[in-house]
Amino acid sequence: MKKSVLTRYRVMAYLTAVMLLVLCACMVAKYGFGVGESLTLVVAQIHGVLFIVYLVFAFDLGSKARWPFGKLLWVLIAGTIPTAAFFVERKVTREVENGLVEAPRGEPVEA
Repeated sequence: MKKSVLTRYRVMAYLTAVMLLVLCACMVAKYGFGVGESLTLVVAQIHGVLFIVYLVFAFDLGSKARWPFGKLLWVLIAGTIPTAAFFVERKVTREVENGLVEAPRGEPVEA
């Protein structure tokens, strides 16, 4: 597996986790204090798009790493739980880095 597969997953895990925390803060502001309704809508839509991209990249990583279904499901669900993606990303990175293939300069590596 190429390192770029892991890098894509890591970037999307962080983006999704940060946007989920921002969305939670916006929801508290909207429902708790009655402010920021339009901001909440925009943040929710951005998080939704990023979450879909996260699902695609996490599924790609899981299929290339040949994870069992339960592990893949846990990694996919981690993007819906605030702060969970940070912890799951670290664990996944440690496990997957051992199986990465480094390409010699100028030669492509097969996925």
